[in-house]
Amino acid sequence: MKPFLFLLVLACAGPPAMEGQDLGFLAQRGGGPGNQRYEQGQKALDARRWDEALADFSAVAAEGGARADGALYWKAYALNKLGRREQALGTIDELRKNYASSKWLDDAKALELEVRQAAGQKVNPDAEPDEDLKLMAVNSLLNSDPERALPVLERILNSAGSPRLKERALFVLAQSSSPKAREILTRIARGSSNPDLQLKAVNYLGVMGNAENRKLLGLIYTSSTDARVKRAVLQAYLVAGDRQDLLGLARNEKDPALRKDAIHALGISGGQAELWQLYQAEPSVEVKEKILQSMFVGGNADKLVEVARTEKDPRLRRAAIHSLGIMGPKTGAALLSLFASETAPEVRRSILNGLFMQGNAKALVDLARKESDPKKKQEIVQKLSLMGNNKDATDYLMELLK
Repeated sequence: MKPFLFLLVLACAGPPAMEGQDLGFLAQRGGGPGNQRYEQGQKALDARRWDEALADFSAVAAEGGARADGALYWKAYALNKLGRREQALGTIDELRKNYASSKWLDDAKALELEVRQAAGQKVNPDAEPDEDLKLMAVNSLLNSDPERALPVLERILNSAGSPRLKERALFVLAQSSSPKAREILTRIARGSSNPDLQLKAVNYLGVMGNAENRKLLGLIYTSSTDARVKRAVLQAYLVAGDRQDLLGLARNEKDPALRKDAIHALGISGGQAELWQLYQAEPSVEVKEKILQSMFVGGNADKLVEVARTEKDPRLRRAAIHSLGIMGPKTGAALLSLFASETAPEVRRSILNGLFMQGNAKALVDLARKESDPKKKQEIVQKLSLMGNNKDATDYLMELLK
């Protein structure tokens, strides 16, 4: 496929989905009803459901949370689309008055100009073109004359355009190898634009994934005080497959929540060797539990068995056994082997729970037949009685009744 056609298809389809990656967990961290309502409002904007968007962003703005200034901007945007221009200008004034240092103020200036033009001043013919056609034209221009295309893209990014238009313009910009394009993308990723666009720019740095971008991501992470930006960098490292930087953050990050996110990202990225290295040096039991969970995410049954067999702390052994239990019947033999050598009652109970969770009635029946202690045998039988229509469990229970 020719480069121009490839870019054209990508721009009209939107940013690429990262299939097979668990990327949602970072974006949702620290969320809540307000954050969900904000995302719902953006979807309504993209679908041109202006009334729904207005209701969503009005609710978020009224809550006064971390995204209230962005919600006020998009509330004004929706009011303008509905033709309620005086209310839109009033909302922009509210944003300017209540959030004097907001990064949304530059966008608000562009929107205010558009609203005033629509109210009777001379209207720029390019103010509201068809978004898909505009992006197609920009793609064509980028292929033939990038020096003319880049200012157009920059103007779109600084305009009062919709979230969809700006995101796609940023995606087109990210495909360019031009130093000027990189300069614009870097500036946005560092926070020169509104927070929503900054997070997208950080994500695209990860998608492009070269060494220079990873270095820039590190600078953005260390210089930012916004947890959302830091999580976007973690996600970008994940997309880029940058396990070493994730390991560094998992080892050195002071914020417990961000550190756990870095550990989880290591598990998703397949960084099992890095997780084991981290586990062996980690003094905190709580952090070790998170590492074990990430080993489970990566399907690392061998190391989980090793922890369950050799770890001195019973709490950590139980955590490893729990993960083995929910990994399914493939770990049944390992759990049986652990049960045979285990002496701690609570750990033995965890192994039984693991076998129960994976529906391994056959293994439980084998243990019940071998158990000589009536109380311990009763505990196993109780679990078998809860296994419903499982044939192995039912046959053994009927055998006991006879």
